[in-house]
Amino acid sequence: MPIERLLGSLRGLPGTPVPALKILLACLLAVSSVASAALIRDRAVPDVVPLHDAASDVPAHEPPLPLLWKVSDADNAVYLLGSFHLLKDDDYPLSPDIDAAFADAGRIVFEVAPEDLADPDTGRKFLEAARFEDGRTLSDVLDPRLREKLHRLLARQGSSIGQIDHYSPWYVNLSLMLGLSQSLGFRAEQGLDRYLMQQALDAGKPTSGLESIDDQLHALVASPMAEQVTGLEDFIDRPQEIPAELSSLHQAWRDGDVAKLDALTRLEMLDRTPQTYQIINVDRNEAWLPQLQQMLDDHRHLDFLVVVGALHLLGEDGLVEKLRMHGYRIERICSACEPAADSGIEPDAAASPAPESP
Repeated sequence: MPIERLLGSLRGLPGTPVPALKILLACLLAVSSVASAALIRDRAVPDVVPLHDAASDVPAHEPPLPLLWKVSDADNAVYLLGSFHLLKDDDYPLSPDIDAAFADAGRIVFEVAPEDLADPDTGRKFLEAARFEDGRTLSDVLDPRLREKLHRLLARQGSSIGQIDHYSPWYVNLSLMLGLSQSLGFRAEQGLDRYLMQQALDAGKPTSGLESIDDQLHALVASPMAEQVTGLEDFIDRPQEIPAELSSLHQAWRDGDVAKLDALTRLEMLDRTPQTYQIINVDRNEAWLPQLQQMLDDHRHLDFLVVVGALHLLGEDGLVEKLRMHGYRIERICSACEPAADSGIEPDAAASPAPESP
């Protein structure tokens, strides 16, 4: 299935400017390494050559500024850490703030539990979810212009659309993005969540997940077909812009720049694909919120570190603001940040009392 190889033929082709690249990039901040691990394990093609090498050469500073908040009540705390699911070697070591939160936490919680992610059956579930279930094919849901463009690109590689015709647009889209990301030096196994899973294993800390593999696959599959096609169309029409977009997103994460991340991902996704935004971000946050409240209300003197995609912490629909609205004390943890820096989220308010534990 030569999905990534077709990217070599995309350079210089005319396209229709559709501002949805950031929507796919937002998914990299919202969906855990289930998708990336399954795709990378099962793909049967080499990495794509970067279209713009310079876009991946943004100088790194050490270490990244953390997207880390401490949420507390009278007797314990939950640390919320915004992850980037694809990182590079030079994104490590981590901030001492993350190391301290990890050391303080008695349990490390991820989107999906590490043992579920490592289950050999995960790849099969992912590929099954990627297939059409209603008899349609990729050719059926693409308009003639896009279908012909994809057909020509595949033909240049000695392939045909028939080889990927049974896969949904979201799967083809993520395959393209992850193949390109790898060629730019990003690796799923170096993502922050995967790194901390290994750290927890080494330290003997208990771990758990906020949702199941099936929950996460449902979020991907449930995206409206029209919005899936929009993302695939934009990738095929404007691949030359993606390396720079990904580099900008990565740098904003490294800088701990909440306002920029919000503009690059959440606000664009909310405007362009509101139903996908609701499914990928809002609905999952609402499902996780009671679990976070239970960690705070029912566990005296036990602190938690919760690692989720950075998108889930941003804006009024983010977990940080939702917990603030419930009266918990919120503190941004970033010892290397400028004191006057705008976090992009409501500042810590002394007027927000920590609720008493029952």
